[in-house]
Order: sequence, then C-alpha cells, then structure tokens
Amino acid sequence: MQPPPDYSSSVVERLESLVADGQIERDTQQLVIARRMDGVLAALKSRGPAKKSSALGWLFASKQKAETVRGLYIHGSVGRGKTMLMDMMYELAPVERKRRAHFHEFMADVHGRIHAHRQKLKNGETKQADPVPPVAAALHEEAVLLCFDEFTVTDIADAMILSRLFTELFKRGCVLVATSNVEPDNLYRDGLNRQLFLPFVDLLKQHADIVSLDTPTDYRMEKTKSLPVWLTPLGTETSERFEAAWADLTKGATPRAEKIEMKGREVPVPAAALGAARFTFNDLCEQPLGASDYLAIAARYRTIFIENIPVLAPQASAAKRFINLVDTLYDGHIRLIASAETMPEELMPVRKGTTGFEFDRTVSRLFEMRSQDYLESHAALVKN
Repeated sequence: MQPPPDYSSSVVERLESLVADGQIERDTQQLVIARRMDGVLAALKSRGPAKKSSALGWLFASKQKAETVRGLYIHGSVGRGKTMLMDMMYELAPVERKRRAHFHEFMADVHGRIHAHRQKLKNGETKQADPVPPVAAALHEEAVLLCFDEFTVTDIADAMILSRLFTELFKRGCVLVATSNVEPDNLYRDGLNRQLFLPFVDLLKQHADIVSLDTPTDYRMEKTKSLPVWLTPLGTETSERFEAAWADLTKGATPRAEKIEMKGREVPVPAAALGAARFTFNDLCEQPLGASDYLAIAARYRTIFIENIPVLAPQASAAKRFINLVDTLYDGHIRLIASAETMPEELMPVRKGTTGFEFDRTVSRLFEMRSQDYLESHAALVKN
C-alpha cells in the first residue's frame, strides 16, 4: 500500500526550503501568495472530507449547503512563479477529490459531457433537458478542489456557459484556485456578447479572493538558454536546417500520414515518424481546430515540428489558435521545433485586445520551450 500523503508541511515551508537550498531567490510577494494558499488548505482541512451525493444529487443541490471555503484567483505577469506555487498547493491539498488542469482542457471536457448528456436526452435515456446541473454534479463527485492553470476566456462557447456552470459548482461546495495573466475584470475583454459573460466575474469575486502576484523578475527569461529549435527567418537556409532537424530526429524513418479520430471527425497529421509529427502553420492554425484537437495531438506525439509561422495579427483567428496551441504543447512538455518569419517576441508587432495581451504569455513560453531546463524535462518524460 502507498503511504498516505504528507499534509504536515505548508506552501510557505516548501517555498522557504527552496530558498534555503539556493534553488530560487527570496520573493516577498510569492510568500504572500503562499500564505494565502495555506489559508485555503487549512479551511479545506477543517471542513473535513466532502460527502458524496446520490446519483441524482443535482436534483437536491439547492437543499444541500456545503460549508463555504473561499478560493483564490491569482493574477500576474508571465514568469512570476504562479505555476510553481500552484504545484506546491495542489500536492499539499488535504482532499482526495481534486483536479488540476489547464483551463482549456477543463472546458473541452465540460463541452464533451454536455454533448453526451444531450445525446442521452435525444435517445430518451434521460428527461432532464438542462445538461448543466447533472454535468456540474458529476464534476463535483470527481473533485471538490479545482485548480486551473492559465485561466483565460477566449471562446464564446466557454464564456456563455461559465456563469451557470460555476453557480452549480459553487453551490455544491467546489473550491476554485486559479492562476491567470489577466485580472478578472479583463477576462474575455472585447469578446462577443461580453455583457452575457460579466455575471461570471461577479460570481468569481463572491467565491474567490483576488490576489496579484507581480514581482520585478520574469524567472522564465532568466533561465533561458537558447537552443537551435526556433529557426528564423524563413528562407532557403532555414528550410534546409528544418529538414535536417526532422531527418536527425526521425533517424531516416519513412514518415507516414496519420489521422486522429475526434468525435465523428478527423484531425489530419501530414507526416509522423518515431513519435514526432510534422505540420505547417496552416495545418494547425488556419484550420477550424480547437483546444481538444491540440490536446489529442500532444497526447500522441512528443515532438511537434511546425513550419512557416508568419507574423501574426491580433484580430486573426489563427493568432488565437496559435496561443492555444502553444499553451497545450507547453503544458504537455512537448518539444517544439519551428521555422518562423521572426523571433517569438516579434511575431505580433501590434498587440491589442485580449489576444494581444495574452500573446505576452505565449512569447515567454516559447522562450522557455527553448531552454535547457524545459528540454531536459521533456527528455525525462519521454524516457519514462
């Protein structure tokens, strides 16, 4: 039997230990966030184990009032240590039913469950027309603590359902802890029908403390050691280096075209060999693909080659897809080898609106994905 998790330490103690070992520098603001996280953990521990509801618990949810534990919404610029702190908190959380996910991944799961419920309704397997309460009940059965990395809303389908979904989740006692580069009031900024999304912002403030993590140092940039995995500018020489990288990694294996089945449709993979897949920017970002498609690609291939990344306009759908794609590859520790018109920080010369704001995170992640630390972590996962 596995020994029970050790919940005796705290996020503050973990952070202080890293400082004492010289692994990180002391950061006062990080310690402030760590103390707030410890407060949430203490409240979860005092609340005790969550009681499981019946299969029809969603019918009686309004009569069940779980003891309230306020969550946290931590926002700040890229590279400030939000993910590191979330790692510590999640590991120490004194509950068995907990879930850590990138927000896009979570919402892809939600939409999949809603689709499945509607199919049951169509087939006469349920009489419940509204899918949100039973979906929320099922999510609560799996996790009372929801931890989201990079909470950001760019999709109108997500924006329109968030208020109703989290009304149900909070009613059942779910606790939300999220990190984001965006303040709540700037979520879904400039989004279509944003007024229909705003009730979610009020709901979030009612159930989570909003705290800022803004420190003067971007720790990702400090540890960056560039390796030849981002090839620029586009042209004959870059194309030759790109081909050489593909040939070297696939060891001369004959590539083959593949397809990934996605709920009645297919995502084409133009070339794949030895765990690597090769695409053009057009294949991945000019086609109607979403977060679930990128997750499926990342689950199947450990190295992704992307060819001919152009300069991006913030209002273009391709730019939004590129941001989601990089988020997914980064979260999966996927190795990226790309040819591009220019360096990451120059890919979007004009940055405005939500997309422009979020592209700062993309630039930071693209730099880290070229670092020695990132590539070593990728290699360790592939080896295991």
